[in-house]
Amino acid sequence: MCSHTSVQLLTVCRTKLRMIAIWLFIVGFTAPSWAQQRKVTNLAEGVYAIEHAGEGGGNTTVIIGDRQVFVVDSCFLPSAAREDIAQIRQWTNKPVSFVLNTHFHNDHNFGNRIYLDAFPALTIVAHVETKKEMDRFGPGSAMREEKGLASLQHMQQTGKDGNGTPLTPDDKKQVEKALAKQLSVIQELHGIEFQSATLTFNHDFSIDLGNQEVRVMFLGRGNTSGDAVVYLPKKKVLVTGDLVVYPIPYVYDGYPSDWIETLGKLSLFEADAIVPGHGPILHDTSHILLIRDLLTSAVDQMNTRLSQTSPAMFQSLDDVKGAVDLSAFRQKFAGTDKDLAAEFDDMTTHLIKVVFLEASLR
Repeated sequence: MCSHTSVQLLTVCRTKLRMIAIWLFIVGFTAPSWAQQRKVTNLAEGVYAIEHAGEGGGNTTVIIGDRQVFVVDSCFLPSAAREDIAQIRQWTNKPVSFVLNTHFHNDHNFGNRIYLDAFPALTIVAHVETKKEMDRFGPGSAMREEKGLASLQHMQQTGKDGNGTPLTPDDKKQVEKALAKQLSVIQELHGIEFQSATLTFNHDFSIDLGNQEVRVMFLGRGNTSGDAVVYLPKKKVLVTGDLVVYPIPYVYDGYPSDWIETLGKLSLFEADAIVPGHGPILHDTSHILLIRDLLTSAVDQMNTRLSQTSPAMFQSLDDVKGAVDLSAFRQKFAGTDKDLAAEFDDMTTHLIKVVFLEASLR
């Protein structure tokens, strides 16, 4: 189960504020600090990807057939969903008949209600496990946003970060900006009723939108217990949800060992365009395989350490975390960008914890 909700990751560069930012990211389902402005890309005839800015949410894919429209992920903010719908209506007068939620994180499904209001005959599709988690966590979005707001307000009032370190003048400006954004997000969410999936699936299936085949699949657990992917065989377009996030993978929870297998299956699809859960459109499987290799290294190193000592149930994270070194991947993910390198280090710290927790359940 994932523990993130919908609090915007603070867009800050300083290391001491980054720790607070990552904490907010873990309790939130929104895009990380590298998110760019809203961008629309025509992937193929009748197929578009929408990359949302910051708190707008995850990527949305729009698939237009001769009869109907299929949307993958409805993003987070109501205003962003409305903007997407207005864009779709510029492309076609055909109805949006299906919205697929790739997983339960709110930045990929909180816009469901907006789509249903706009298209009353809409069917909202999700894997059966995703539906369970959506029902469990979806309705609390506004409350979780307010929790993040309280943390920011505490930082502003005390002038210190979560570790008690005084904020610099630049830090204080970043907190002030984050507070303004958070207040805006909360204002949008109040009054919006969370809409869960209306149709669930356990097995792969295809939909013909009219000269446009859409394959909906569950390849295995990874980022969550119900990650759905979409493939357009004629257009060679693959939509991954948060199984793949660029440039720094979202590995703050999940099922690392299963995720490795799922990414292996994902890498076998012939795709000219790959839409990740967040980040720009990819055109080959190299990043998918890089994430797989990162997870494999973390799991293998942890298993080696445990085999040399004792099972995880008899140890603590502090006992074993030093035996897992993922620094060899830092440059591959972050290049020479110091901020991305810091995000990578924060991510791997949490990845090691998740791998240990997984091992402790064996």
